[in-house]
Amino acid sequence: MPYFAHSGTSRDKSDWQPLQEHLLAVAKLASDLAEHIGLDKAAYLAGLFHDLGKYNPDFQRRLEGQNIRVDHSTAGAALLKKLVAADSADGAMVEFIAYGILGHHAGLPDRNTDEIGCFERRIERYEDKLDPVWRDELAFDLARLMPNRLMEAIGKRKAYAGFDFSVVVRFLFSCLVDADFKDTERFYSTLDGRQPDRHWASLQDMLPEFLVRFNAYMTGKRGDGDINQLRGYILTHVRGKAGMSPGLFTLTVPTGGGKTLASLGFALDHAKAHGHRRIIYTIPFTSIVDQTADIFRDVLSSEHILEHHSAIDEEHPDTKRRPTSRDRLKLAMEDWAAPIVITTNVQLFESLFATRTSKARKLHNIAGSIIILDEAQTIPRHLLIPCVRMLDTLACLFGCTIVLCTATQPALGAPGFPEGLDLQKDRELAPDPHDLALRLRRARIERVGEMDNHALIGAIGREPQALVIVNSRKHALELYREGGEAGLDGLVHLTTRQCAAHRREILTGVRKRLKDGRTCRVIATSLIEAGVDVDFPKVWRAEAGLDSIVQAAGRCNREGRNPWQESVVTVFSTPDYKPPREIAGLIGDMSRMVDRHDDLLSLDAIENYFGEVYWRAGSKLDERGIFKDFVINRDGADFAFRTVAEKFRMIESRMEPVIIQFDDRARKAVAELSIEQLSSGSLARKLQSYVVQVPPRARALLIRSGHVTFVRPDLRGDQFAVLKSEDLYKDEIGLLWEDAEYLTTENSII
Repeated sequence: MPYFAHSGTSRDKSDWQPLQEHLLAVAKLASDLAEHIGLDKAAYLAGLFHDLGKYNPDFQRRLEGQNIRVDHSTAGAALLKKLVAADSADGAMVEFIAYGILGHHAGLPDRNTDEIGCFERRIERYEDKLDPVWRDELAFDLARLMPNRLMEAIGKRKAYAGFDFSVVVRFLFSCLVDADFKDTERFYSTLDGRQPDRHWASLQDMLPEFLVRFNAYMTGKRGDGDINQLRGYILTHVRGKAGMSPGLFTLTVPTGGGKTLASLGFALDHAKAHGHRRIIYTIPFTSIVDQTADIFRDVLSSEHILEHHSAIDEEHPDTKRRPTSRDRLKLAMEDWAAPIVITTNVQLFESLFATRTSKARKLHNIAGSIIILDEAQTIPRHLLIPCVRMLDTLACLFGCTIVLCTATQPALGAPGFPEGLDLQKDRELAPDPHDLALRLRRARIERVGEMDNHALIGAIGREPQALVIVNSRKHALELYREGGEAGLDGLVHLTTRQCAAHRREILTGVRKRLKDGRTCRVIATSLIEAGVDVDFPKVWRAEAGLDSIVQAAGRCNREGRNPWQESVVTVFSTPDYKPPREIAGLIGDMSRMVDRHDDLLSLDAIENYFGEVYWRAGSKLDERGIFKDFVINRDGADFAFRTVAEKFRMIESRMEPVIIQFDDRARKAVAELSIEQLSSGSLARKLQSYVVQVPPRARALLIRSGHVTFVRPDLRGDQFAVLKSEDLYKDEIGLLWEDAEYLTTENSII
């Protein structure tokens, strides 16, 4: 009997996809995707065996419409393990392949738990019901699956072998699921008349144009004055190191030194010298993704840049049934195939530790990339060790160059940080960071003790242009409202209650007010600190860690128009607003720096501060024991992928997206959700700047109250939750989800 991978529309099956065709196509594509990391032979085998379970006649009856539950994802893994001796190097690689095959629908499993879906239980339960014809249709080679280069490299890093091999599994898995998705998309797009998502030009093909554009842009930015000359010197020095061998670098440049463009110039030159496949620029907060993307678009042109920070692409599996291949095509997934990717730390690291196909699909495109971690000090401390180990593995095994780019370089290097990176002094890209810190000094810090809202309003009322940064959205909103009641003019509220497109519009207005010398008093949360390009003569900052204080100082006298002695960052405590637990500990660490350093903005103070923070944290730098969940022992690879994915949360309080129809572009994209031929990925890209993240309970209430609805769930599932009640979104404040229940009651009375 003929065997099929996917059903079509014709009753005679003339438009169905033959199983052999699908398996060979996925095998070839997975092999091509893995070639640059030396795993092409293993990836080919994974593609060839991933849907072997569809040679079961019961699965074919399921395709014909019978209500039969068939596990088709276990067969290939179970049979491969029987075919190769477990105690050989190739046996180890077969085990890695088996993880990927078992997980290509439900996600990478744990090795051995009480759950029936774990690796061991599934292999133990497997019964071979396949038609032996599969052996005649599929030719395969089981020898020399483990690349010698990989074994030698990991052999030199024995302390990290378990973790390193777990990343090998992740990259194999990524090649498999991306190849499976692409071949399935190709089949159904042809069948249904859908538009497949876009294809991207390669970085190497684009480099000549990018370099011409970059050089022309920087020539146009040259100007007189000490600052511009210093920025030009920094850029020239940084680019002069681009020929150094790939690996780990630091770039320590104070605010105002032009490190964003310097790091881009280095990346372009470094990619030309060493053949890197893409540049990935990661940013700690969504608040500045748009700003950085706008800079890169101005320099390089927009059509070659992928901006990816949306939470719309989360996969929510239906617990009642397994999603079909067609269901998966509806998901808004990114593969990061663009030559330039601008994303967030959350997207990068949570993808690297994910099990679900929607996030893992992109991983193979990270290999061979230049990864610039902007504001590297913002990596969450409770996940610092697993994040640092992942960066090290990417650099040592997967051909990545990592640039830790910041004004406040964290102490991530060994031996000061025992689990740290091997950061050599000659791998610092900036010229004499200590000298730069002195030459680019713009402000001074003054600690004043307690200030309540009344005192803050009085202080900023005496300054025509002022910035206040507090630790919570609640404090920012209440301070803004009290300032309005006190009659302060030029008052602006900036918070993550507002969607990114709205914040971008607000910041454009703020910059114009500042430039024109008009009254401008901004009350913001910490989102404004990391890299937002604003320049205030005076700044007030609620107590926090020294790294946050230094970042706040970067918004004070940014362009050096005033003497640094007159440009004050006032640090105050908040008697009515208790700082979050994590920030409270960092406040203590900063207080200890006051007794040791006269200048809290010096690099010595910052280095000392991070050493204190990491010493105090100790084992809490891997608070959930993630690094220990990947072990190689006599029984094989004991990897807890699913457990780790549940534990790895960069943002402790999980938030859920609500789309705001803020302008005509957003309204048009929401309307396009009803066009079946448009991919969810392309629409998510358009809508990611219009998302506000809200607590899960709040979103559930908004949905229950009818203020938020999922648009076209029949086509898109529960990916696109759109605000329908415009009264809940205020221009000055953003989304007031707390008013949802009140408005529902009021509307019912009316």
